Amino acid sequence: MAENREFFYRRLHSLLGVIPVGIFLMQHLVVNYFSTYGPDTFNAVAHFMESLPLRIGLEIFIIFLPLLFHAIYGVYIAFTSSPNSFKFGYFRNWMFVFQRITGIITLIFVVWHVWETRLANAIYGTEINFDLMATILSSPFMFWFYVIGVISTVFHFANGLWSFFVTWGITVTPRSQVILTYITIGVFAIFTYMGISSLIAFAF
Repeated sequence: MAENREFFYRRLHSLLGVIPVGIFLMQHLVVNYFSTYGPDTFNAVAHFMESLPLRIGLEIFIIFLPLLFHAIYGVYIAFTSSPNSFKFGYFRNWMFVFQRITGIITLIFVVWHVWETRLANAIYGTEINFDLMATILSSPFMFWFYVIGVISTVFHFANGLWSFFVTWGITVTPRSQVILTYITIGVFAIFTYMGISSLIAFAF
């Protein structure tokens, strides 16, 4: 019974990391990338997202609750798993280690980002717009904190995407897994570029 429950929780953790949390991450990075087109363009897109019907319900049940489970169980996995990278040194074993490290970094970053934006909006009525992000990132410390956070988050998603396809039996052959490795590297490169470009646009 305990093994079945563990199997279920790990599968659910893997699924939620991609659907819906991973999809939301990509959408969020795309929206932020509009900052590179100027404050007015970003504010228009952000306002559109803010005005979506049933936004609060979508955020709670489609984003925050799945993210909460993924984060809590991810911390459990990080502190109970036994990586063997130092014994074998295989590429995938190192990815296993980095996945756990970036999971903790990403959790810290996401909690802080949500507090500075979404919770500030809910509690104090702070408007989420270009100027808010520009103010946050005007501090060099916060700018580099966000750079590290974005890189960590995108890596965690891209590498987790590889694990998702393997865990769910979508890529089972060594060749398909090698191809998937290159695809996820591409995902990491594209969305990291978009994320860093957005931060630069907000800050400078």
